[in-house]
Amino acid sequence: MSSVMWFRRDLRLKDNPALLDAIASDPNVFALFVLDPVLWGQPGSVRTNYLIDSLSKLNTQLAGRLVIRSGSPSVIVPNFAREVSAGTVHIAADFGPYGQKRDNAVEGALTDFGVDLVRVGSAYAVAPGRVRKSDDTPYRVFTPFYKVWTTHGWRTPADSIPKNFVFQSAPTEQLPQPNLIPGLTLPPAGEEAAWKFWGEFKEKALAHYADDRNRPDLAGTSSLSHHLKYGEIHPRSVLAGLGDSDEVFRKEICWREFYADVLFNTPQSTHASLNEKFDVNMPWASGATAEEHVNAWKQGQTGFPFVDAGMRQLRAEGWIHNRVRMVVASFLIKDLHIPWQVGAPWFMQWLRDGDIASNTHGWQWTAGCGTDASPFYRVFNPITQGIKFDPHGDYIRRYVPELAHLSGAAAHEPWNTPDGYSHHYSRPVVDHKVEREVALANYAAAKENFANSGS
Repeated sequence: MSSVMWFRRDLRLKDNPALLDAIASDPNVFALFVLDPVLWGQPGSVRTNYLIDSLSKLNTQLAGRLVIRSGSPSVIVPNFAREVSAGTVHIAADFGPYGQKRDNAVEGALTDFGVDLVRVGSAYAVAPGRVRKSDDTPYRVFTPFYKVWTTHGWRTPADSIPKNFVFQSAPTEQLPQPNLIPGLTLPPAGEEAAWKFWGEFKEKALAHYADDRNRPDLAGTSSLSHHLKYGEIHPRSVLAGLGDSDEVFRKEICWREFYADVLFNTPQSTHASLNEKFDVNMPWASGATAEEHVNAWKQGQTGFPFVDAGMRQLRAEGWIHNRVRMVVASFLIKDLHIPWQVGAPWFMQWLRDGDIASNTHGWQWTAGCGTDASPFYRVFNPITQGIKFDPHGDYIRRYVPELAHLSGAAAHEPWNTPDGYSHHYSRPVVDHKVEREVALANYAAAKENFANSGS
């Protein structure tokens, strides 16, 4: 007999309880990754390219013995288990809507072969569904969730796998070649890179995180989001490295877990607003002008430098600084009057750290329709936000070369400089002050319609 470790969002060897359980079950362990067409076709080339690199690094750690198979997991996993005479298949539990459905289908198929699907651990420090109110209902507000989450606590990092442990070999497909995107540069993937990023952040920036995390012109964030997305490092390992003075960063880890919990309890929120009036009563923009505005937003050509810098960073690096994510999302929703369901898929297409729970509920937070959301009437001013969080204009000049000739904060307001448009930067597609009033009027009308409908 043997056992199978089916890797998914846990592409690492350290602190991997499911892997340890597979080894304990039977020392003849096969490492498997399935190229699921449902997921492989959705991410788009940015996450696909990153995942290929991450899998390549994992395969190197496994001495070339990562078995790659492509197809439906409900067919591939049971067939592979029977091929290698496995008695058990080990996984970290998946709490996403598709992941749960997929795993249940695989479990049923494995049962037909007399093979057990063993779930050990998850991608979270505290698994979704564990943190509940006293009446056993889920939380919709972050602060009380955070308090119970910290009280609940989490396990210490798991032991390392035995030294010189050797995985079994089996016939494998080759990893696809990356589809390189002109102008896009992705960071190194893999477990080693994740620990390097985390170590450098702890040494250089963690002490200043509370002050610098909102500054996109500074290296004030951990850049761990893509490593956490693919489980190249576990949040439990990160939390173990924090002290009492690191609560602000600990809360950022908790936000990721909070959103995963919200999605677990309301799976329809991947496409539907938690506050349904936004999908029913808001008079969203449509037609040719709206399409032109959306395209300008996607291409980083809105004429608002802070917004454009963020959208160009997305296409250049597959990532946007979190402060800028809120600003560009607010601009699409409240200046251009486009529903969040248009912006969220664009982010998922381009983000290297595209996580369905964090992305969806981050957008709903900004839109004012989600859990613990920023009120809709909080409309980010794309100009003052830029000046406040990029005071010297360095972030603008890094991503908007048409404004590189403007010094200091002048890069945020090219219309105030005689040669501001000498390098053909876009003129503003809308007047922010006007559109802010339109957004607030639309919201007031939606609330009235919602009340009148008796909903």
